[in-house]
Amino acid sequence: MNDLVRQHTALGDSDLEWLHLLVSEWQLLSDLSFADLVLWVPTRDGTRYVSVAQMRPNTGPTSYQDDMVGHLVPRGRRPLLDAALDEGRIVREGDPEWREEVPVRVESIPVRREGRVLGVIARNTNLLTVRTPSRLELTYLQSASDLAQMIAAGSFPFPGQQVDMDASPRVGDGLLRLDADGIVQYASPNALSAYHRLGLASDLVGHHLGRATAELAPSRGPVDEALAKVASGWAPREFEIEGGDGVIQLRAIPLKPKGPRIGSLVLLRDVTELRRRERELITKDATIREIHHRVKNNLQTVAALLRLQARRIDSTKGREALEEAVRRVGSIAIVHETLSQNLDERVQFDEIADRVLAMVAEISPGKVTGRRTGRFGILDAEVATPLSMVLTEILQNALEHGFREGDTGTVEVSAVRGGTSKDARLLITVQDDGVGLPEDFDPHRSGNLGLQIVRTLVEGELGGTFDMVRAPERGTQVILDVPVSADK
Repeated sequence: MNDLVRQHTALGDSDLEWLHLLVSEWQLLSDLSFADLVLWVPTRDGTRYVSVAQMRPNTGPTSYQDDMVGHLVPRGRRPLLDAALDEGRIVREGDPEWREEVPVRVESIPVRREGRVLGVIARNTNLLTVRTPSRLELTYLQSASDLAQMIAAGSFPFPGQQVDMDASPRVGDGLLRLDADGIVQYASPNALSAYHRLGLASDLVGHHLGRATAELAPSRGPVDEALAKVASGWAPREFEIEGGDGVIQLRAIPLKPKGPRIGSLVLLRDVTELRRRERELITKDATIREIHHRVKNNLQTVAALLRLQARRIDSTKGREALEEAVRRVGSIAIVHETLSQNLDERVQFDEIADRVLAMVAEISPGKVTGRRTGRFGILDAEVATPLSMVLTEILQNALEHGFREGDTGTVEVSAVRGGTSKDARLLITVQDDGVGLPEDFDPHRSGNLGLQIVRTLVEGELGGTFDMVRAPERGTQVILDVPVSADK
């Protein structure tokens, strides 16, 4: 809609915002009218109309099988559009149009804002299934007529009341029609069922909705009076009521077709199961985070015990082996600590890589600095955990074997993501400027425990590739290519 309005019309940003507000609401008008809606806006030169939005009803058959958005119509071809735009009134005159052997009643509703008509809504009703309307359908049509008059007068939609069409109640979920005093004149079967779930034992018609709702809700002192007023439909509001065995979401819409409020339309939906599932998900999320937190604490305890044991061992090799184990356990603990702070099983791995780099740098025999370039991005936990161990082993190997006591140098970790969303890959390069590899060194056959761990995790668990070669100028370069797609 933005592109069409800016390309073909002279409307400003504030006018466009009003049209967006209207479109966020007009599913309500379409469902109440049992009709298709098409929004036509005059072009910049005033010689044509451009259709910028379209809505089909959920309550009846459509009049348009094709998408109308983007169509241009010369002025004069549709007299009802001209009359509504020029005279600023709802136009219903004329015989039904025939489209593919289907009779369609066409009406035009001017869209007014601050005294100016911005465009026209063409309301198209399929008359093929017309029959004697029921009380529900008559209430729908009367409410649609009131809303159409409010649109023509510029009093609907309500400024500042942006509606989420997916989250708000719809016409078919449940509908109540109130008079100016808040007395229920009509209650749809779904609306009545929802109130019965709240604990209502009688009919709603003839009762004051605000007081009836306040009595069903748990006692909250002074809040009850405010709740009774809001539920009476005096102002546009959305709220929820929990009582008995149910939770009901309500939306009140004051009806002011000729200025003063003549009543209200209240849409409601039973959201009991939805809220129950949300509470279950919140509980599960909290449980998962608590599990990660406890795993992190347990791993830190294990690392502390290993560190204590290392201090009591006289053997230098034994002490070094335990210190390596401490770092391996610590790298896994970092991942679980990050997961304990998230709502899902995904982590921002850049932070983990930086912490692993800092942790391993503490063992440097010389003045070696570490740095990271590029971004790892967000990774699933099943990738992040083994990858953190792999990174720990590679960095530890580079610092222990690439530099001697007193050496200065740099270890750089580079990460580049590429590929498509379904076949994304992560290319990681760890390069140092140390002494380099021995002439006869083969990383794929080395018996070093750290490299065995790297090969097993990269090739077996991550499904990637691993290679270790001499750097182009000096030192050693380790290259990892790991798939990080959603499937993996």
